[in-house]
Amino acid sequence: MQEQITIHCVNNNRPIKVEAGSTLEEIYRQTSIEGLGDIAAARVNNVVKGLDFIVYTNKDVEFLDLHSPSGLRTYTRSLFFILGYAIKKLFPDKDFCMEAPVSNGYYCRLDLGRPLEDEDIANIRRCMDEVISKDLPFQRTVCHTEDAIKLFKSKGMESKVRLLGSLQTLYSSYHTLEDYSDYYYGALLPRTGKIHLYDIMRYHDGVLVRVPDGNNPLVLKPLIKQNKMLDIFREHQRWQKIIGLRTIGDLNAASSNGYTSDLINIAEALQEKKICQIAEEIQHRPEVRLVLISGPSSSGKTTFSKRLAIQLMVCGYHPVAFSMDDYFVDRVKTPRDAKGEYDFESIDALNLSRLEHDLQELFAGHEIELPKYNFQTGKSEMSGKKLRLDQRAIIIMEGIHGLNPKLTENISDLLKYKIYVSALTTILLDDHNYIPTTDNRLLRRIVRDYKYRGYSALDTIKRWPSVTAGEQKWIFPYQENADIMFNSALLFELAGLRNQALPLLEMVPENVPEHSEAYRLKKFLQYIQPMQIDDLPPTSLLREFLGGSSFHY
Repeated sequence: MQEQITIHCVNNNRPIKVEAGSTLEEIYRQTSIEGLGDIAAARVNNVVKGLDFIVYTNKDVEFLDLHSPSGLRTYTRSLFFILGYAIKKLFPDKDFCMEAPVSNGYYCRLDLGRPLEDEDIANIRRCMDEVISKDLPFQRTVCHTEDAIKLFKSKGMESKVRLLGSLQTLYSSYHTLEDYSDYYYGALLPRTGKIHLYDIMRYHDGVLVRVPDGNNPLVLKPLIKQNKMLDIFREHQRWQKIIGLRTIGDLNAASSNGYTSDLINIAEALQEKKICQIAEEIQHRPEVRLVLISGPSSSGKTTFSKRLAIQLMVCGYHPVAFSMDDYFVDRVKTPRDAKGEYDFESIDALNLSRLEHDLQELFAGHEIELPKYNFQTGKSEMSGKKLRLDQRAIIIMEGIHGLNPKLTENISDLLKYKIYVSALTTILLDDHNYIPTTDNRLLRRIVRDYKYRGYSALDTIKRWPSVTAGEQKWIFPYQENADIMFNSALLFELAGLRNQALPLLEMVPENVPEHSEAYRLKKFLQYIQPMQIDDLPPTSLLREFLGGSSFHY
């Protein structure tokens, strides 16, 4: 008789007996879980695994559908694998590059040596649909890393060669679909037939891949226009291509060859040049009196604001910092969320009429007394501080609602200059594996929260879903309202964050759900060689998170 093991199913909190050596997919068929959609992956002892994972001992297992970020990532990876398969079938000497998450999809560059036609898109879709309908398995192979490198070199997939060659690992794994092989960091679906919904369309000079909505996996994420966002991604990618640093493999090689100081100096100089250009653009619009800065958590808004203020001084302005936090309504008037808790992220948590009145008074040349919010009593008070703008004064106001039209709807647009700041990570793992911008920001926040706020990595990861939910509601819908976007990500920063983030992630215990996210981030950081950042200047935006800044926060 086959040995029996016990699986504790987290979804329904029930144990079941299964045969040792069963796959997760086989185990799922023996459960009686209600309320799940099509499962894509599973969390095994709080580590995400593909459904082809074989279980030999007692485990805790939580099955994940597309409502789960991990499940949706698994689905998306598998879809990209099929896209790569189709492109190689149709254009054997061509490949695609996954360049940017925009417009609620993923923009891919496909260089055919000619303009991309609608017929090309139709042919790619037809080929993808055919392989999906065949329900073919993704075959996983584990081999010596040298053998994987030889395979990808023979297929001309140089970005994978550089990545695997920089890892210094004995073994690696890859997947094969018929005669097409590819490497993805993370689990795949067991078979192509589990892809039930997608779309591809011509987008600018490339392809936009659309995936199911995590909130409702039966429909695609809504298509939104993000031309400015795409432009800033592509601008940085063109610059990276010029200096020969497109992927983590390139970065690892540069670090190993002693180019660390050069990388830091070049990346910092680029950011300073961009900030200087923004200040000069404001200078060329003399009617502007209010600079509004918005961006998601850990985007570096505060340091950017301080550096912009310096450049505005160089241009002859007198920058005045204006705190949005002092305009909170009394706590009893604060709106509540669906759980009945105070929603401090809502724009209606601000006294908008008072804010606009004070700004208009200042622009009219009048003196005002600034309010001050008492966070202990939950009441707005007068600060005793008076403010009047001189002729060269310009207000800098930074906060999550900076680009929301409702914030300053009665103030003329001529008086406003709007800036969106975010860590738009443009370096890739390889051509088919992008690095989510949210991962970049989460790593920044984990390090900063530990150093300056007394929060563990567990605390930060636990809070992160509510943070990103607030961003989806209050920040991301207004990105394209910006006059300009600023990419706060530094080319080398993941290598700089690595050594500080890894020990914090190691402290997240195995017996909590957040361990799966900590494990995923640890696994990702292990692709990146550490970099000494002693040469990082004290004004660097990264100093806001790592420490050693010359600015006061």
